Amino acid sequence: MKIKSWIEKEKEEIRILLRSIPSTVVTLFVVSVICMNLLANKTLLQLEWIALDGGILISWLSFMCMDIITKHFGPKASNTVSVLASMINLLTCMIFFVASIIPSNANDYSAFDGIFGGTWFILLGSTIAFLSSALINNFLNWTIGKAFHKNPNGKFAYCMQTYISTFIGQFLDNFIFSLIVFVGFAPIFWDGFHWSVLQCFMCALTGAVAELLMEIFFSPLGYRIVSKWKSENVGKEYLEYHNRRKEQK
Repeated sequence: MKIKSWIEKEKEEIRILLRSIPSTVVTLFVVSVICMNLLANKTLLQLEWIALDGGILISWLSFMCMDIITKHFGPKASNTVSVLASMINLLTCMIFFVASIIPSNANDYSAFDGIFGGTWFILLGSTIAFLSSALINNFLNWTIGKAFHKNPNGKFAYCMQTYISTFIGQFLDNFIFSLIVFVGFAPIFWDGFHWSVLQCFMCALTGAVAELLMEIFFSPLGYRIVSKWKSENVGKEYLEYHNRRKEQK
């Protein structure tokens, strides 16, 4: 009975959360996760000491959305939305795959099928890397924020939370993905094509720096969004419900 009651309360909390977070942020978050998966199929740069894939162009947006949600709603809410985004991404990839294997005599769709049909180990790597880094990013963001006792809602606190958590989260996301895909599976399924561990490390480091710069550039926008949410009591229903559940424990 206790487990059943806990499940029902969790489901209710998720329902309240999804109608509390502004839809624009959730939409951008989900779209960025889907785009990351598609763009990761292309290597943009490969030298002896560094390699970069196309996911670097959009991953900063995913982390900015997570940071905004974590700051206002807490890490549990951000983790929940991260899992939701991953599930929608998996569903989208399944639809793309089905579309790619349906034969057509209208034209040559081999390029379309190759891109949207996807590669299973890229999907596996991106999902594991994203969920792992999301959990770490959200936990770090919230933990760092707790250290600012005097002015936890100030701009400096927001910047430190987002900058540090984004850099570490992005590094882990890039590194885990690169190791799984380009060191683990690519040599087997892509005729020997692979990245070295050094290339993976430098890709992760370079990507983290680049994405941190994007976070710094857009942090004023993120801070304004969070401040506006707070002043307008956005998500009040969820915050009150979540706090009541914490008190009951």
